[in-house]
Amino acid sequence: MATRIKEKYQSEAVPALQKKFGYKNIMEVPKLAKIVINIGLGDCKDNPKLLESAVSEIADISGQKPIVIKAKKSVANFKLREGMNVGAKVTLRGRRMEEFFDRLVSIALPRVRDFRGVSNNAFDGRGNYALGIREQLIFPEINYDDVEKIRGFEMIFVTTAKTDEEAKELLSLLGMPFAQ
Repeated sequence: MATRIKEKYQSEAVPALQKKFGYKNIMEVPKLAKIVINIGLGDCKDNPKLLESAVSEIADISGQKPIVIKAKKSVANFKLREGMNVGAKVTLRGRRMEEFFDRLVSIALPRVRDFRGVSNNAFDGRGNYALGIREQLIFPEINYDDVEKIRGFEMIFVTTAKTDEEAKELLSLLGMPFAQ
């Protein structure tokens, strides 16, 4: 069974993109390739319990176990040693990615306080979009009472689009609420 996002992509987004950008072949039409969720945990180097709770929250949000990122170099000014845990990330593809995107645009983003849409300026020039979230509490999977510390994290939406204009059109057709 196809997810809502996949059905929306095939029925609405593909014809609209073909019409707007003049793609001859259906394989030229850009699509969402993956979503990378990244969280920085520099403050957790002294407290492994905080690291554990942050990793479990990202796992709850994404539905997939994150990998813990370790420091590649030692930096004395930050009291950082090589090999210390400094972050966690999850790469979502396929069905999990589609379900996460659907939950993000239909449930989580509308729960943001004073939400007027996501920024239009976060494209990288190659058709990828970066979105920062200030608190993990906007996701219904997170129980407010179990949160030890409010954390922000970043999401990168990687598309097969060649330009930012194509990527923006694709994401907006899939339901991403861009600011006017």
